[in-house]
Amino acid sequence: MSKGTINVAVENIFPLIKKFLYSDHEIFLRELISNATDATLKLKHLTDIGEAKVAYGDPKIEVKIDKDKKQLRIIDQGIGMTKEEVEKYINEIAFSGAEEFIEKYKDKNGEDTGIIGHFGLGFYSAFMVAEKVEIITKSYKDEPAAHWVCDGSPNYTLEPADKSERGTEIILHIAEDETEFLEEAKIRELLVKYNKFMPIPIKFGMKTETLPKPEDAKEDDPAPTKEVDNIINNPNPAWTKQPTELEADDYKSFYRELYPMQFEEPLFNIHLNVDYPFNLTGILYFPKMTNDMNIQKDKIQLYQNQVFVTDNVEGIVPEFLTMLRGVIDSPDIPLNVSRSYLQADGAVKKISSYITRKVADKLKSLFKDNREDFEQKWNDIKIVIEYGMLTEDKFFEKAQDFALYPTVDGTHFTLEALKEKIKDNQTDKDDKLIVLYASDKEAQHSYIEAAKEKGYEVLLLDSPIVSHLLQKLEGANENMSFVRVDSDSIDTLIKKEDTAISKLSEEEQETLKTFLTETIPSEKFSVQLSPMDSSANPFIITEPEFMRRMKEMQQSGGGGMFGMGNMPEMYNVIVNTNHELVSEILNTKTKKKKERLVNQALDLAKLSKNLLKGEEMTAFIKRSYEMIK
Repeated sequence: MSKGTINVAVENIFPLIKKFLYSDHEIFLRELISNATDATLKLKHLTDIGEAKVAYGDPKIEVKIDKDKKQLRIIDQGIGMTKEEVEKYINEIAFSGAEEFIEKYKDKNGEDTGIIGHFGLGFYSAFMVAEKVEIITKSYKDEPAAHWVCDGSPNYTLEPADKSERGTEIILHIAEDETEFLEEAKIRELLVKYNKFMPIPIKFGMKTETLPKPEDAKEDDPAPTKEVDNIINNPNPAWTKQPTELEADDYKSFYRELYPMQFEEPLFNIHLNVDYPFNLTGILYFPKMTNDMNIQKDKIQLYQNQVFVTDNVEGIVPEFLTMLRGVIDSPDIPLNVSRSYLQADGAVKKISSYITRKVADKLKSLFKDNREDFEQKWNDIKIVIEYGMLTEDKFFEKAQDFALYPTVDGTHFTLEALKEKIKDNQTDKDDKLIVLYASDKEAQHSYIEAAKEKGYEVLLLDSPIVSHLLQKLEGANENMSFVRVDSDSIDTLIKKEDTAISKLSEEEQETLKTFLTETIPSEKFSVQLSPMDSSANPFIITEPEFMRRMKEMQQSGGGGMFGMGNMPEMYNVIVNTNHELVSEILNTKTKKKKERLVNQALDLAKLSKNLLKGEEMTAFIKRSYEMIK
């Protein structure tokens, strides 16, 4: 038996491992199973090239719990190690930066959990939960087995073992304060979380399997059963296969495997598969979206060589795609690093750009191949596309080919097709193209109808980020403006050369304006007189586009003017001086009747704008009945 001291520069490395990785100490099992997987795959490679003269067979990794002995064991049938290899790979830790480690982390409180990945600790994560660790290992080479033992100090023992089968067994003597890792439910949870798609089968206990009944069995006879290995992982998940190997049902089946509690089918998927300039595979799914942009996030799972890393992919996947679901797997993404490290990594930035481009290309092909189906799905995917257009300039450019602008009548246009359709009728006197839109078909119905009577197209843009997006679209299309249908009277939404003439004289208009200003509450409404078509409504309530849009942008985050999100709602009351009711108000002699007519007309305008509620609604109904007695 030999004894020795592990070659590290500081003696208190084991307490440091436990202290600084405590918040993430469950990853020890991921590390050990990853090592076992690597050992098995290395053996496969050596047998494939003829260097290892042994049968690869059908190896698996086994995890066992022994509560009585307080042991957790991880057993593989991989490449194994000789005594010399144990000395090299276990005792001589690649840890030249030990002092740097101490210096860098001595003031940390455990927030950065990327230590293992930075410093090559790997196997030593076992000491986060174990007071003693044993390795019993036999190499595929014809050499004696070795038995290594360490009690969490830099001292170890190494002696021959009587193990006859190839592979490695790690025995963790679980510490008193870590006994949760002797519970079957906890270990199963970790195996499913981190190792659900590892490429080597992982056995955790046994399960009962029901067999077919014999042909001569009676109807009441119970079906025969047998005990079989309980394999907790799927070694060949869909993303490891070529797209040509998979059918639509395979993608749906894998989606259900990823999200067993999700009952809605995904709308479509995007299969990622690239090997240059980096390696990346994966499958992204577009689920049905709501207008809530936060509830959908953190559903994409990040893997490294089929080992689960995180489901917080911000910085790796562009932010607008974090609302999707699925899997991304890349060996070029470090397994144990902090988010800040990932976001600064050059390879990761390339991966993010690639995913953006791949998603844009897929959306373009879906649009071209089956536009009708794409239009039907638009409401379910638009929030992702619009968010992408807003936040990623390259995606914004590509989206011009497939981003849709639906009208209130259900017709869908691309931006270029929309421009062509409306240019003759919706270009104003300054040669600017005016795109009219509504955000709520029901609430803005009367305004929409007024616009349609003029032959105008009205878009239906109702996502929560539409104000931000319109701002960007206007910036990219100088001679175009988006204006909501309730932001002005229909005659001034798109100003033409011909200006209507008022039936009222300037003096009459002055008298009317004075009375209306005194009668209509000024803290919420600003009165404007406007000569319009006599068939247009006498009073119209509008919200100025600029002020309303800036307020919406401020409320939804980013953009807008300082403090505008907290401003009270402000409206314009546009009074049609060519309407006969307005003339009647002007010519009515008694102040009380005048006020009643103004209040009734104003309430009708409020009703049209969905602003009449509560006490005001009650007063309006009572007044209306009195007026028709």
